[in-house]
Amino acid sequence: MADTTATTHGASKYDRLITAAQEVPSAVTIVAHPCDETSLRGALEAAEYRLIVPVLIGPESKIRQVAADNRLDLRSHEIIDVPHSHAAAAQAVTLIREGRGELLMKGSLHTDELMREVTASATGLRTERRISHVFVMDVPGHADTLFITDAAINIFPDLDVKRDIVQNAIDLWVMIGLGEPRVAIVSAVETVTTKIPSTIEAAALCKMAERGQITGGVLDGPLAFDNAISPEAAQIKGLTSQVAGQAQIIVVPDLEAGNMLAKNLSFLSHADAAGIVLGARVPIVLTSRADSVRSRLASCAVATLYAAARRRLTQVAA
Repeated sequence: MADTTATTHGASKYDRLITAAQEVPSAVTIVAHPCDETSLRGALEAAEYRLIVPVLIGPESKIRQVAADNRLDLRSHEIIDVPHSHAAAAQAVTLIREGRGELLMKGSLHTDELMREVTASATGLRTERRISHVFVMDVPGHADTLFITDAAINIFPDLDVKRDIVQNAIDLWVMIGLGEPRVAIVSAVETVTTKIPSTIEAAALCKMAERGQITGGVLDGPLAFDNAISPEAAQIKGLTSQVAGQAQIIVVPDLEAGNMLAKNLSFLSHADAAGIVLGARVPIVLTSRADSVRSRLASCAVATLYAAARRRLTQVAA
């Protein structure tokens, strides 16, 4: 089993998530088209860390060739042979619908190709909840794990979609054992103005939380990003709330803002960014070729913790 010992700088937020995930049963994970080194190695490393039990779906000859070229051991892993990436996406979704996996993981196919199968009206994995993405970020020098949502799925979400985006993120935070989250609905300013529609939606989301339409977290908004995460900035602006200056979930106005924020943190602050999609029948692990090993492992750890919590809830209900 791989070593999870922290670096000399101490245990990171990702280390704690990975350790917690190793204490619950590994989730059977359907891996769609792991046909390059990055995606195949990521799945096998997560298995080595006891985070997932991967079922590999794709052209078997190609998967085995990638493994041979990179000295990866496939002996203990199931492979389901399909001819190409589209078939891999379709078969992966079918296996989830049949109850053969608790998680879905993207391999080397394009995200759009996988999500097309996930969102298909008749054969996909849709639920009543809108599907959304959460970046789970480990930012150096920042005390808390930081969620940023939605920066990958919903381009210009309306108020109803934002309600689901917020609820998905809160549910993830709670179910992986981080407690009750402080949620900032961010915009360019912290005052409500008709000139910036996202400030009106932020205020509406906070009122929805007061009325029980959003549950499980403490909301405030609109907040600018600085006074959402900096106590000093919040104090200077005279903002007093449970969220201002200490937000743990950042809900952005649209995908463009969220994507730029997450990438700024990654490339300028050297943050790690794990990714998970929620709102489907099962959590979906989205990784990219640029992800570090730690980010890939953290994505699997978060998804496994979420799956374990859902499993416990199902057992209690039964």
